[in-house]
Amino acid sequence: MKPPPDIERQIAFDFLRATEIAALNTLQWLGKGEKELADAAACDAIRGMFDLTDMRGEIAIGEGIKDDAPGLFKGEKVGTWREGAPRFEIALDPIDGTTNVAKGMPNSLSCIAAAQVDGNVGPCLLDIPAFYMQKLAYPLAVRKAWLADPKLPIDIDAPVGEVIDVTARILGKDVRDVMVCVLDRPRNQGLIDDIRRKGAALRLIQDGDIAAALAPAMRTSDIDLYAGIGGAPEAVVSAAGLRCLGGGMRAKIWPRDEEERQSLIRMGWGDRLDKQFMSRDLARGDNLVFSATGISTSPLLEGVRVRGTVATTYSVLMRARSGTVRFIESHHDLERKTIHLRSTQAENRV
Repeated sequence: MKPPPDIERQIAFDFLRATEIAALNTLQWLGKGEKELADAAACDAIRGMFDLTDMRGEIAIGEGIKDDAPGLFKGEKVGTWREGAPRFEIALDPIDGTTNVAKGMPNSLSCIAAAQVDGNVGPCLLDIPAFYMQKLAYPLAVRKAWLADPKLPIDIDAPVGEVIDVTARILGKDVRDVMVCVLDRPRNQGLIDDIRRKGAALRLIQDGDIAAALAPAMRTSDIDLYAGIGGAPEAVVSAAGLRCLGGGMRAKIWPRDEEERQSLIRMGWGDRLDKQFMSRDLARGDNLVFSATGISTSPLLEGVRVRGTVATTYSVLMRARSGTVRFIESHHDLERKTIHLRSTQAENRV
Protein backbone atom coordinates (compact mmCIF):
# COMPACT_ATOMS: atom_id res chain seq x y z
CA MET A 1 0.00 0.00 0.00
CA LYS A 2 1.37 3.39 -0.98
CA PRO A 3 1.96 5.89 1.83
CA PRO A 4 -0.22 9.02 1.63
CA PRO A 5 1.29 11.90 -0.33
CA ASP A 6 3.15 14.53 1.64
CA ILE A 7 0.70 17.34 0.92
CA GLU A 8 2.50 19.74 3.25
CA ARG A 9 5.69 19.44 1.18
CA GLN A 10 3.80 20.05 -2.07
CA ILE A 11 1.75 23.00 -0.90
CA ALA A 12 4.64 24.76 0.86
CA PHE A 13 5.74 26.28 -2.42
CA ASP A 14 2.31 27.83 -2.91
CA PHE A 15 2.83 29.65 0.40
CA LEU A 16 6.22 30.76 -0.91
CA ARG A 17 4.63 32.08 -4.10
CA ALA A 18 2.10 33.97 -1.97
CA THR A 19 4.77 35.83 0.03
CA GLU A 20 6.82 36.48 -3.13
CA ILE A 21 3.97 38.13 -4.99
CA ALA A 22 2.92 40.04 -1.87
CA ALA A 23 6.42 41.53 -1.71
CA LEU A 24 6.38 42.33 -5.43
CA ASN A 25 2.93 43.93 -5.29
CA THR A 26 3.92 46.00 -2.24
CA LEU A 27 7.04 47.42 -3.90
CA GLN A 28 5.02 50.15 -5.65
CA TRP A 29 4.24 51.66 -2.21
CA LEU A 30 7.73 51.53 -0.73
CA GLY A 31 8.55 54.97 0.69
CA LYS A 32 5.22 56.50 -0.44
CA GLY A 33 3.86 57.13 3.06
CA GLU A 34 0.75 55.02 2.43
CA LYS A 35 0.91 52.10 4.85
CA GLU A 36 -2.77 51.14 4.40
CA LEU A 37 -2.45 51.01 0.61
CA ALA A 38 0.74 48.98 0.91
CA ASP A 39 -1.01 46.54 3.24
CA ALA A 40 -4.00 46.31 0.90
CA ALA A 41 -1.70 45.50 -2.02
CA ALA A 42 -0.05 42.67 -0.09
CA CYS A 43 -3.42 41.27 1.04
CA ASP A 44 -4.80 41.43 -2.51
CA ALA A 45 -1.84 39.43 -3.83
CA ILE A 46 -1.98 36.79 -1.09
CA ARG A 47 -5.73 36.34 -1.47
CA GLY A 48 -5.25 36.02 -5.22
CA MET A 49 -2.64 33.29 -4.79
CA PHE A 50 -4.77 31.49 -2.23
CA ASP A 51 -7.66 31.50 -4.74
CA LEU A 52 -5.50 29.20 -6.88
CA THR A 53 -4.25 26.99 -4.03
CA ASP A 54 -5.85 23.57 -3.65
CA MET A 55 -6.55 23.61 0.07
CA ARG A 56 -9.27 24.21 2.60
CA GLY A 57 -7.63 27.02 4.49
CA GLU A 58 -8.88 29.19 7.31
CA ILE A 59 -7.20 32.27 8.71
CA ALA A 60 -6.56 31.53 12.36
CA ILE A 61 -4.61 34.73 13.00
CA GLY A 62 -4.74 37.74 10.72
CA GLU A 63 -2.90 40.99 10.88
CA GLY A 64 -3.81 41.77 14.45
CA ILE A 65 -6.60 43.51 16.29
CA LYS A 66 -4.39 46.55 16.83
CA ASP A 67 -3.90 47.27 13.13
CA ASP A 68 -7.41 48.05 11.81
CA ALA A 69 -5.94 46.71 8.59
CA PRO A 70 -7.47 45.67 5.24
CA GLY A 71 -7.36 41.93 6.09
CA LEU A 72 -6.84 39.05 6.01
CA PHE A 73 -9.23 38.40 8.87
CA LYS A 74 -9.68 35.66 11.45
CA GLY A 75 -12.16 33.06 10.23
CA GLU A 76 -11.77 34.01 6.57
CA LYS A 77 -11.87 30.96 4.26
CA VAL A 78 -9.10 30.78 1.67
CA GLY A 79 -8.16 28.25 -0.99
CA THR A 80 -10.32 26.31 -3.42
CA TRP A 81 -12.13 24.36 -0.68
CA ARG A 82 -12.39 21.44 -3.07
CA GLU A 83 -13.75 18.33 -1.38
CA GLY A 84 -10.82 16.25 -0.20
CA ALA A 85 -8.33 19.12 -0.30
CA PRO A 86 -6.07 19.32 2.78
CA ARG A 87 -7.08 21.58 5.66
CA PHE A 88 -4.74 24.26 6.95
CA GLU A 89 -4.86 26.80 9.74
CA ILE A 90 -3.01 29.93 8.64
CA ALA A 91 -1.41 32.75 10.60
CA LEU A 92 0.08 35.55 8.58
CA ASP A 93 1.25 39.11 8.38
CA PRO A 94 1.04 40.35 4.78
CA ILE A 95 3.51 43.08 5.78
CA ASP A 96 5.47 42.80 8.99
CA GLY A 97 6.76 46.36 9.20
CA THR A 98 4.12 48.44 7.41
CA THR A 99 5.50 51.66 8.87
CA ASN A 100 8.93 50.77 7.54
CA VAL A 101 7.47 50.18 4.07
CA ALA A 102 5.63 53.50 4.18
CA LYS A 103 8.83 55.31 5.16
CA GLY A 104 11.10 53.36 2.81
CA MET A 105 13.04 52.01 5.77
CA PRO A 106 14.69 48.59 6.27
CA ASN A 107 13.16 45.62 8.11
CA SER A 108 9.93 44.63 6.38
CA LEU A 109 8.77 41.31 5.00
CA SER A 110 5.70 39.30 4.08
CA CYS A 111 5.23 36.07 6.01
CA ILE A 112 2.87 33.13 6.32
CA ALA A 113 2.78 30.33 8.88
CA ALA A 114 0.53 27.35 8.20
CA ALA A 115 -0.35 24.22 10.15
CA GLN A 116 -1.95 21.22 8.51
CA VAL A 117 -5.00 20.18 10.51
CA ASP A 118 -4.70 16.51 11.41
CA GLY A 119 -7.77 16.01 13.56
CA ASN A 120 -6.20 16.85 16.92
CA VAL A 121 -8.43 18.61 19.41
CA GLY A 122 -7.83 22.33 19.74
CA PRO A 123 -6.26 24.91 17.45
CA CYS A 124 -2.80 24.40 15.98
CA LEU A 125 -2.09 28.14 16.02
CA LEU A 126 -3.15 29.77 19.29
CA ASP A 127 -5.00 33.04 18.85
CA ILE A 128 -4.12 35.26 21.83
CA PRO A 129 -6.88 37.90 22.25
CA ALA A 130 -4.46 40.62 23.38
CA PHE A 131 -2.70 43.46 21.68
CA TYR A 132 0.78 42.73 23.02
CA MET A 133 3.01 40.04 24.48
CA GLN A 134 6.33 40.25 26.26
CA LYS A 135 8.82 38.09 24.36
CA LEU A 136 12.21 36.48 24.68
CA ALA A 137 13.61 34.64 21.63
CA TYR A 138 16.92 32.79 21.61
CA PRO A 139 19.02 30.45 19.43
CA LEU A 140 19.08 26.66 19.31
CA ALA A 141 22.19 26.40 21.51
CA VAL A 142 20.47 28.33 24.31
CA ARG A 143 17.29 26.25 23.99
CA LYS A 144 19.31 23.03 24.21
CA ALA A 145 21.17 24.31 27.26
CA TRP A 146 17.91 25.15 29.01
CA LEU A 147 16.43 21.74 28.17
CA ALA A 148 19.50 20.15 29.76
CA ASP A 149 19.26 22.44 32.81
CA PRO A 150 15.84 24.10 33.32
CA LYS A 151 17.25 26.06 36.26
CA LEU A 152 19.08 28.36 33.83
CA PRO A 153 17.56 31.88 33.85
CA ILE A 154 16.21 31.71 30.30
CA ASP A 155 13.07 33.38 31.45
CA ILE A 156 11.00 36.49 30.75
CA ASP A 157 10.77 37.27 34.46
CA ALA A 158 14.51 36.92 35.06
CA PRO A 159 16.62 40.11 35.04
CA VAL A 160 17.80 40.65 31.48
CA GLY A 161 21.38 40.93 32.75
CA GLU A 162 21.22 37.32 33.96
CA VAL A 163 19.79 36.22 30.61
CA ILE A 164 22.64 37.96 28.82
CA ASP A 165 25.24 36.40 31.14
CA VAL A 166 24.04 32.85 30.56
CA THR A 167 23.66 33.44 26.83
CA ALA A 168 27.22 34.73 26.63
CA ARG A 169 28.47 31.65 28.49
CA ILE A 170 26.54 29.22 26.27
CA LEU A 171 27.62 30.92 23.04
CA GLY A 172 31.23 31.40 24.16
CA LYS A 173 31.07 35.18 23.84
CA ASP A 174 31.98 38.17 25.97
CA VAL A 175 28.94 39.99 27.34
CA ARG A 176 29.80 43.03 25.24
CA ASP A 177 29.50 40.88 22.10
CA VAL A 178 26.02 39.51 22.87
CA MET A 179 23.68 41.31 20.46
CA VAL A 180 20.21 41.98 21.85
CA CYS A 181 17.49 43.29 19.54
CA VAL A 182 14.60 45.33 20.97
CA LEU A 183 11.63 47.13 19.44
CA ASP A 184 12.19 50.85 20.07
CA ARG A 185 9.05 51.77 22.01
CA PRO A 186 8.47 53.66 25.29
CA ARG A 187 7.05 50.46 26.81
CA ASN A 188 10.48 48.83 26.32
CA GLN A 189 12.57 51.71 27.71
CA GLY A 190 13.29 50.03 31.06
CA LEU A 191 14.56 46.94 29.26
CA ILE A 192 16.69 49.06 26.94
CA ASP A 193 18.25 50.86 29.91
CA ASP A 194 19.03 47.54 31.61
CA ILE A 195 20.74 46.16 28.47
CA ARG A 196 22.84 49.30 28.17
CA ARG A 197 23.84 49.13 31.83
CA LYS A 198 24.87 45.52 31.33
CA GLY A 199 27.17 46.53 28.50
CA ALA A 200 25.77 44.16 25.87
CA ALA A 201 25.43 45.17 22.24
CA LEU A 202 22.02 46.66 21.47
CA ARG A 203 20.18 46.90 18.18
CA LEU A 204 16.95 48.90 18.20
CA ILE A 205 14.35 48.44 15.48
CA GLN A 206 11.43 50.70 14.60
CA ASP A 207 9.06 48.02 13.38
CA GLY A 208 8.92 44.41 12.19
CA ASP A 209 9.34 42.18 15.21
CA ILE A 210 8.68 38.87 13.41
CA ALA A 211 11.97 39.10 11.54
CA ALA A 212 13.71 40.21 14.73
CA ALA A 213 12.28 37.33 16.78
CA LEU A 214 13.44 34.79 14.20
CA ALA A 215 16.90 36.33 13.81
CA PRO A 216 18.53 34.69 16.89
CA ALA A 217 17.82 31.26 15.40
CA MET A 218 19.23 32.12 11.97
CA ARG A 219 22.82 31.18 11.29
CA THR A 220 23.06 34.18 8.94
CA SER A 221 22.18 36.71 11.67
CA ASP A 222 24.41 38.39 14.25
CA ILE A 223 21.49 38.86 16.69
CA ASP A 224 21.69 36.58 19.75
CA LEU A 225 18.54 37.54 21.65
CA TYR A 226 15.28 39.29 20.90
CA ALA A 227 13.51 40.77 23.91
CA GLY A 228 10.70 43.14 24.76
CA ILE A 229 7.02 43.83 24.21
CA GLY A 230 5.61 43.45 20.71
CA GLY A 231 2.48 42.32 18.91
CA ALA A 232 0.63 39.23 20.14
CA PRO A 233 -0.35 37.94 16.67
CA GLU A 234 3.27 38.35 15.56
CA ALA A 235 4.35 36.17 18.50
CA VAL A 236 2.42 33.20 17.09
CA VAL A 237 3.81 33.66 13.56
CA SER A 238 7.30 33.92 15.05
CA ALA A 239 6.73 30.80 17.15
CA ALA A 240 5.90 28.78 14.04
CA GLY A 241 9.09 29.96 12.37
CA LEU A 242 11.17 29.18 15.44
CA ARG A 243 9.64 25.69 15.61
CA CYS A 244 11.03 25.12 12.11
CA LEU A 245 14.42 26.66 12.89
CA GLY A 246 14.96 24.96 16.24
CA GLY A 247 15.29 28.16 18.23
CA GLY A 248 13.08 28.98 21.19
CA MET A 249 10.79 31.71 22.44
CA ARG A 250 8.86 32.52 25.57
CA ALA A 251 5.95 34.92 25.46
CA LYS A 252 3.71 36.37 28.14
CA ILE A 253 0.51 38.38 27.74
CA TRP A 254 1.10 42.07 28.42
CA PRO A 255 -2.18 43.94 29.03
CA ARG A 256 -1.88 47.61 28.13
CA ASP A 257 -4.05 48.74 31.00
CA GLU A 258 -6.54 47.55 33.60
CA GLU A 259 -9.40 47.72 31.11
CA GLU A 260 -7.68 45.24 28.79
CA ARG A 261 -6.75 43.02 31.73
CA GLN A 262 -10.38 42.84 32.85
CA SER A 263 -11.49 42.18 29.26
CA LEU A 264 -9.10 39.23 29.04
CA ILE A 265 -10.41 37.89 32.36
CA ARG A 266 -13.99 38.11 31.07
CA MET A 267 -12.95 36.14 27.98
CA GLY A 268 -11.61 33.36 30.19
CA TRP A 269 -7.90 34.17 30.01
CA GLY A 270 -7.46 35.24 33.63
CA ASP A 271 -5.60 32.08 34.62
CA ARG A 272 -3.14 32.53 31.73
CA LEU A 273 -2.12 36.15 32.26
CA ASP A 274 1.03 35.08 34.14
CA LYS A 275 1.75 32.02 31.99
CA GLN A 276 4.93 31.93 29.91
CA PHE A 277 3.93 30.43 26.60
CA MET A 278 6.61 28.41 24.84
CA SER A 279 6.89 28.15 21.06
CA ARG A 280 5.14 24.76 21.20
CA ASP A 281 2.22 26.31 23.09
CA LEU A 282 1.67 28.92 20.40
CA ALA A 283 2.35 26.77 17.32
CA ARG A 284 1.45 23.14 17.97
CA GLY A 285 2.23 19.94 16.13
CA ASP A 286 4.96 19.16 13.65
CA ASN A 287 3.08 19.81 10.39
CA LEU A 288 4.14 23.44 10.26
CA VAL A 289 5.29 25.46 7.27
CA PHE A 290 6.75 28.96 7.39
CA SER A 291 7.43 31.20 4.40
CA ALA A 292 8.72 34.77 4.31
CA THR A 293 9.91 37.10 1.56
CA GLY A 294 11.83 40.29 2.20
CA ILE A 295 10.32 43.59 1.09
CA SER A 296 13.04 45.84 2.50
CA THR A 297 16.22 44.38 3.96
CA SER A 298 15.93 42.93 7.48
CA PRO A 299 18.12 40.84 9.81
CA LEU A 300 16.38 37.83 8.27
CA LEU A 301 16.22 38.53 4.52
CA GLU A 302 17.36 40.90 1.80
CA GLY A 303 14.66 43.12 0.34
CA VAL A 304 13.37 43.13 -3.24
CA ARG A 305 15.90 44.41 -5.75
CA VAL A 306 14.98 45.71 -9.18
CA ARG A 307 17.54 46.11 -11.93
CA GLY A 308 16.21 46.94 -15.34
CA THR A 309 13.34 44.58 -16.07
CA VAL A 310 14.30 41.95 -13.49
CA ALA A 311 13.11 41.92 -9.87
CA THR A 312 14.96 39.66 -7.44
CA THR A 313 13.24 38.39 -4.30
CA TYR A 314 14.86 36.71 -1.29
CA SER A 315 12.79 34.24 0.68
CA VAL A 316 13.02 31.55 3.32
CA LEU A 317 10.86 28.44 3.30
CA MET A 318 10.91 26.12 6.33
CA ARG A 319 9.20 22.96 7.58
CA ALA A 320 9.09 21.86 11.20
CA ARG A 321 8.77 18.15 10.43
CA SER A 322 12.03 17.89 8.50
CA GLY A 323 13.82 20.92 9.94
CA THR A 324 14.69 21.92 6.38
CA VAL A 325 15.40 25.62 5.86
CA ARG A 326 15.58 26.80 2.27
CA PHE A 327 16.86 30.22 1.27
CA ILE A 328 15.44 30.99 -2.15
CA GLU A 329 16.59 33.69 -4.55
CA SER A 330 14.08 34.20 -7.37
CA HIS A 331 14.47 36.32 -10.50
CA HIS A 332 11.24 37.68 -11.96
CA ASP A 333 11.15 39.00 -15.54
CA LEU A 334 8.87 42.01 -15.18
CA GLU A 335 8.13 42.03 -18.90
CA ARG A 336 6.46 38.64 -18.51
CA LYS A 337 5.64 38.30 -14.81
CA THR A 338 1.96 38.44 -13.83
CA ILE A 339 0.26 38.30 -10.44
CA HIS A 340 -3.20 36.87 -9.86
CA LEU A 341 -5.05 39.43 -7.73
CA ARG A 342 -8.28 38.86 -5.82
CA SER A 343 -9.49 42.36 -6.71
CA THR A 344 -9.46 41.73 -10.46
CA GLN A 345 -9.82 37.92 -10.49
CA ALA A 346 -7.25 38.00 -13.28
CA GLU A 347 -3.55 37.98 -14.00
CA ASN A 348 -2.01 41.45 -13.71
CA ARG A 349 1.35 42.89 -14.66
CA VAL A 350 3.61 43.70 -11.73
